[in-house]
Amino acid sequence: MSGRIVIPALSGSIFGAGLALGGMTDPARVRGFLDIFGDWDPTLAFVMGGAVLVMVVAWQIQPRLTQPMFGGGFNLPGTQDLTPRLIGGSALFGIGWGIAGLCPGPGIAALVIEPVSAAIFVVAMLAGMFLVRLFEGNA
Repeated sequence: MSGRIVIPALSGSIFGAGLALGGMTDPARVRGFLDIFGDWDPTLAFVMGGAVLVMVVAWQIQPRLTQPMFGGGFNLPGTQDLTPRLIGGSALFGIGWGIAGLCPGPGIAALVIEPVSAAIFVVAMLAGMFLVRLFEGNA
């Protein structure tokens, strides 16, 4: 296998294992975090805090690099204005996350742990992605 496949597969596996270890593949735990007036579960806050710390380090290191170790160049997001499409998409994401207790990363990682219930989420997510592409002309 070439590095073009091994490095992304290894990175994705480590990411998925971290999500599973942090309990993010358990929809009840995620819903518990969102239930701030009930039986609140702070686990997700610690997972997010860990992710923020990793990104703080990454944003400090990246400007000193001329190119990534495994890739042709950096693909960094630009700064864009808030658009109705972005706000609407964010709202739909949040509603879906609250209802399902999963978002794309943990949903895919959950396929290993609870394949049947995670598959329902992943199929619905892919169908939604397909519908957006269909109605917006590959936007």
